[in-house]
Amino acid sequence: MERSPGSLVALRQNNRRRVLEVIRSRGTISRSEIAKATGLSTTTVANLALELLEQTLIVEGPRTHGTGGGGRPAAALSLNTAAGGGLGIHLAHDHVRIGLTDLAGTVIAEHVAELDVDHQPTRTLVYAAHVGLDLIAGAGLTLASIAGLGVAVSAPVSGATQALESGLILPDWRGIDVAGELSASTGLRVDVGNDANLGAIAEHRFGAARGVDDFVYVMLSDGVGAGLFLGGRLYSGATGGAGELGHVTVTPGGFICRCGNRGCLETIAGAHALTSALAHTRGPTTTVVDIVGAAGHGDPGARRVLADAGRAIGSALTGICTVLDPALVVIGGKAGASEGPLLDALRDTLADGVTPLRRNPIPVVTGSLGERAEMLGAIALVTQPAEGG
Repeated sequence: MERSPGSLVALRQNNRRRVLEVIRSRGTISRSEIAKATGLSTTTVANLALELLEQTLIVEGPRTHGTGGGGRPAAALSLNTAAGGGLGIHLAHDHVRIGLTDLAGTVIAEHVAELDVDHQPTRTLVYAAHVGLDLIAGAGLTLASIAGLGVAVSAPVSGATQALESGLILPDWRGIDVAGELSASTGLRVDVGNDANLGAIAEHRFGAARGVDDFVYVMLSDGVGAGLFLGGRLYSGATGGAGELGHVTVTPGGFICRCGNRGCLETIAGAHALTSALAHTRGPTTTVVDIVGAAGHGDPGARRVLADAGRAIGSALTGICTVLDPALVVIGGKAGASEGPLLDALRDTLADGVTPLRRNPIPVVTGSLGERAEMLGAIALVTQPAEGG
């Protein structure tokens, strides 16, 4: 069966990404070692390496000695981290974070703005694209040097089509082609993923879960999401909906959630639930950051609200951790940014609830990337691919 020209272009782009990922992960590597690591032919690797060298995305260094005995030592290839980068956008519920990194993942420029993302999809996408292009120009880079644009969204994403499964969670985004619209407005290749999944990818590559192949990443922000890493790979489920921790029922008959069910974890531990619980004493403009800060200074109300949330999160995680047996739980997002009553209560609840067959409690740590995690994971989609579900 003949391949269409489009499929051949896609195949070449995929091979190029694989070669770049191997070079990034190894630091310096020869062409023959790239061929062995990727399974590509030596001719394909040689052609792609030549293309990447001409585009100055990689550089050729001093020759290194091979693993064998004699013979001419092989030339070493490595990333030219200053030659290009990746653009990332995190579409949170109430703000957008746009960032530009070099090819190694170091942040070059970043912009955060408050926006009603949930209800203004068109305005949000136009704004994010405009800022992203400004960041690229401001860094003195060209569009040709940008590997692509990664987008983190607060909804399940179909792995096959990159379509948002947003009907119940983000009804105003129903039918919005995020990848298509951003590609048209920026001229970049666009990949889209769920924000908690991308936060997990970032913590695995750059942060608290580096070197850990089985872990759960929990994003405590406007909503509550989770990314599941099993056997060194992101697990996204049959429809892209794995990790929707915020919609696990923890209080049957409780408050109605935006998904339509009652008593979801998000109604107790989401940002709106936390701020609403203290609005009558701290005022309607109270934020999660305010609550975390007040708890750190000993405010009993703030400490109680966070501890209640921690127990609810621990309860929701108990079943997941009993079934999956992860080596680690990483807590990220606004509410999980620091040690305190939330994490203390979460750890205690999880330790009490997980099967006694497990000899030691599951370590629960804060993420090391903070609120940048989801944006960095989005950029990793286009600059450092390899951990799809």
